[in-house]
Amino acid sequence: MTDQTNAYEAAGVSIEAADRAIDLMKGWVEKARRPEMIGGLGGFAGLFDASALTRYERPLLATSTDGVGTKVAIAQLMDVHDTIGFDLVGMVVDDLVVCGAEPLFMTDYIACGRVVPERIAAIVKGIAEACVVAGCALIGGETAEHPGLLDPDDYDVAGATTGVVEASRLLGPGRVRPGDVVIAMEASGLHSNGYSLVRHVLLEKAGWTVERQVDDFGRTLGEELLEPTRIYAKACLDLAARTDTHAMSHITGGGLAANLERVLPEELSVRIDRSTWTPQPVFDVVRRVGEVSQADLEATLNCGVGMVSLTPAESVDTAISVLAGHGIRAWVAGEVRSDDVDGGRVLLEGQHPGW
Repeated sequence: MTDQTNAYEAAGVSIEAADRAIDLMKGWVEKARRPEMIGGLGGFAGLFDASALTRYERPLLATSTDGVGTKVAIAQLMDVHDTIGFDLVGMVVDDLVVCGAEPLFMTDYIACGRVVPERIAAIVKGIAEACVVAGCALIGGETAEHPGLLDPDDYDVAGATTGVVEASRLLGPGRVRPGDVVIAMEASGLHSNGYSLVRHVLLEKAGWTVERQVDDFGRTLGEELLEPTRIYAKACLDLAARTDTHAMSHITGGGLAANLERVLPEELSVRIDRSTWTPQPVFDVVRRVGEVSQADLEATLNCGVGMVSLTPAESVDTAISVLAGHGIRAWVAGEVRSDDVDGGRVLLEGQHPGW
């Protein structure tokens, strides 16, 4: 009789490697716990004690799922895998937090061509550390080996998170009012969007390598492109608790205008003044080297703003102070207006200093 374990290995799947990966990642997952988490790794499902929700009068559950896109190609080129988890967690928890929801727990999924235990553990390490920053528990996940579908050193990651918000504290378009100001929160860099454009411009068209030292960045191209996504969850929850903020928008694929329009009522418009900030050098480098129009750039990349809030003008000083306390530079970038002509739209005006 054929040894089934050996037969599976002959097909390209190593159960032994998967078991070793689990052993290596256990310590990191343990760091990303909340008191409501029940059990640990090894179960078929992650468990979370929902009795914690009894403190809410009308709890609304919120959920979000996403991946990190082609930024994983940069991690693979660099052979650096312990930062991509911040991009994954940032993409899901900060989509969640814009409605005012506190992220409670997260699960992840890693698909790879070949399980390299140390690499899988490095990915999970980043996810777990990012969950700590976001304040949520990493309660489960799955690693799948797909030989023949993915090359041995290829992988992709995805995740989902669940959170809760009190119904009366739900943020969104229905609360936005004329006179609200747009508070822009600085991005750490490209975050995890538009990498197909960035890779095409810098790696393919310009022929740069990830080892290239770029004076504008003060580091290599690869180091710049791997800069982890900033996680705003705790800062934004604090902002919502300490001000009468009406809405927030996570600036991801589609750029500033398109994402802000998602939380804007049809009868209101927003004017954004570009002169209020200078995007990090990477955005200007992509623009100049790739001869990318500003319109295309702004429709693809965050251009230096990772999150915005729509907050009453009288709360601006408090809001900026709260965000600064979390290490996030913020500024007033625009204003909400009543608008019968351009209602529902975000208009970018002026120009960034130095552009």
